[in-house]
Amino acid sequence: CGMLTPVLAQQTNTAQATPPSLVEYQATYVVTRQGERHGKATRSLQHVSDNTYQLSYRSEIEWMIFSDEREETSRFEFTDGEVTPLDYKLERSGTGPDKTYKISFDHQEQQVFSNKSKYPLECEWNAQYQDVLSYQIALRKALANGETKFAYPIVDKKGNAREYQFEVVGNETITLPIGNVETVKVKRMYDNDKRQATVWFAPSMNYMMVRMFKGK
Repeated sequence: CGMLTPVLAQQTNTAQATPPSLVEYQATYVVTRQGERHGKATRSLQHVSDNTYQLSYRSEIEWMIFSDEREETSRFEFTDGEVTPLDYKLERSGTGPDKTYKISFDHQEQQVFSNKSKYPLECEWNAQYQDVLSYQIALRKALANGETKFAYPIVDKKGNAREYQFEVVGNETITLPIGNVETVKVKRMYDNDKRQATVWFAPSMNYMMVRMFKGK
């Protein structure tokens, strides 16, 4: 079982550079397993240009003799409340072989590409596709609009088409190193009942993710 808990969260209101519908931020988290700290992670949202943004996630984890470092980035467009992914990248290093995954979306040609193949992926085109990071922006916006159930078609890091489903399960006040925070608790719905993933979002912080739990 693992959990992300923030030790620092900072939002940047830059009205001249960032439309008010998306607020830049950077958050630092601690990564724990069975109550013991095993690493740290950072998550940030940056305005790149015009209506283009980049969501980034970086983690450094050590457990016994094992280590894992990874950095994920998603570049996407945000227009009229809609999230349109452009490209996604994951670089992983540490114990075991290093790996790099890249996914790009060609919306004009309606094709998805991966660095693992010189040909377009065989998955049928879906204009609503998200990558494994960009959907989080869409989910936050849906929460802000009062929605309680969500489903997103996803192209994962290996180029497989999947669907992520979520449901709001309640409100909860949680205690963090930054103080007490009112949150909306969201659970990911799996076909396998043994898998668990729960995320807490803070409405007062533009629905930033302030805690995540994953386990079996």
